[in-house]
Amino acid sequence: MGHRHDDALRERIREHFRAFERQPHDATELRRAAVAVALAPDEDGRACFVITVRAAGLRNHGGQWALPGGRLEPGEEPTEAALRELREEVGLRLSPEDVLGSLDDYPTRSGFCITPVVVWCSAEVQLDPDPAEVAAVHCVPLDELERPDVPRFRWIPESDRPVVSFPLLGAHIHAPTAAILYQLREVALHGDATRVAHLDQPVFAWR
Repeated sequence: MGHRHDDALRERIREHFRAFERQPHDATELRRAAVAVALAPDEDGRACFVITVRAAGLRNHGGQWALPGGRLEPGEEPTEAALRELREEVGLRLSPEDVLGSLDDYPTRSGFCITPVVVWCSAEVQLDPDPAEVAAVHCVPLDELERPDVPRFRWIPESDRPVVSFPLLGAHIHAPTAAILYQLREVALHGDATRVAHLDQPVFAWR
């Protein structure tokens, strides 16, 4: 039985976040950013998460898989930034009341500290991606995160930390997105406080 997008799942995720002690990062030397992990139903009622492929022409990380998100504006909190970016990038308008919780901060090799904010979409969504920022947008069933072959870990000569990836939709999704999806599965779906800040990115994402 897969994950259905219903009240039972929403309340189970809320309970898991109530019991979860998220770990913030001392980000004084890092630029703050936030991403939205939007949980929405597909036409079959399966619970899905929204993920994008960044536009190829973007200065940073063009063409890469990513969750909707970006830098915090002056005076902005992570939840505000995540909801704003969700609206700007894919046309999805949600409110603070739709927030289920936040995962651990993830420090990136390129100098950002990312706060992932998990939000609930009550109904099937009509996405309207901004072509200047988004090349494609997908709603991926949460069941894909439960496959026995994911996530994958490997070691590289350049790092003493394991590099994490998720093979999804014919592509390999890397950290930070892969690390966030892994912790989403562990915390939101399983209720396990698995930490992911130590999981590394491939070298091409260090810049």
